[in-house]
Amino acid sequence: MDLPIYADSGVLLARLVRSQENGLPHDTGLPVGELSPIPGGQPPTEEFLHQLAERLGMQSHDLFLIAGLTIPDGAMLFDEEAGRELPKLVQHALRLPAPDRQRLRDFAQSLAEVPPQTVPPKRQRPYEQYPPGFGSLLVRMLALRNLGWSSAAKVMYLMSGVYLSAATIGAVGRGVKELDTELLNGFAVVLGIPVTVLASLTGVHQAAGRRRSPENIDTAALLWDVRHLTAGQVREVSNLADVLSQ
Repeated sequence: MDLPIYADSGVLLARLVRSQENGLPHDTGLPVGELSPIPGGQPPTEEFLHQLAERLGMQSHDLFLIAGLTIPDGAMLFDEEAGRELPKLVQHALRLPAPDRQRLRDFAQSLAEVPPQTVPPKRQRPYEQYPPGFGSLLVRMLALRNLGWSSAAKVMYLMSGVYLSAATIGAVGRGVKELDTELLNGFAVVLGIPVTVLASLTGVHQAAGRRRSPENIDTAALLWDVRHLTAGQVREVSNLADVLSQ
């Protein structure tokens, strides 16, 4: 079986545009015609990427990665200790009913983000220098959520039941471990991206009938909400989740 070929950013964006023309994960009310033309001969505009992200159920910075654009330094401010707290937060959040999950998100959004002067922009370590590929793209999307290899593996198991070691997450990023249906579903759940979108992007066959649960949708959104919080703030959110679950 031929493996999916990693194409240039223009081709990848074209695949996503076609996917939203052929059937959207959810309707945002934006006319398809506003998004169909991909800017020719020059990088796509931020406005184009924001609108496409909204239609696809993605985060705009995920599309920045796909388009090969530089992520602003402000978006890369992470407390790495906070990243290690995320599996515990996810474990608590998944047990909550919908109204309490919303309370948790409201509280997380109310907390101040990490002051830029206290946390420098995250710099890739040598082992995080990934070659171009679908695996590296997905692992870098995890990093946008302050999820390192170990935390990502734990969160993926909690949210999707897909069991991977931290080393396997790294192997996916390096292109050593090939993406398959199970991995694609695991990444889709954690990233909060419909698996149909990732399938159209990567060319990996998706599992039929797999639907994201409401608790996974909300928890993936929570991971995005808390990505810039300090470890202490993440523990506050986790403690609230623990109280709400009792």
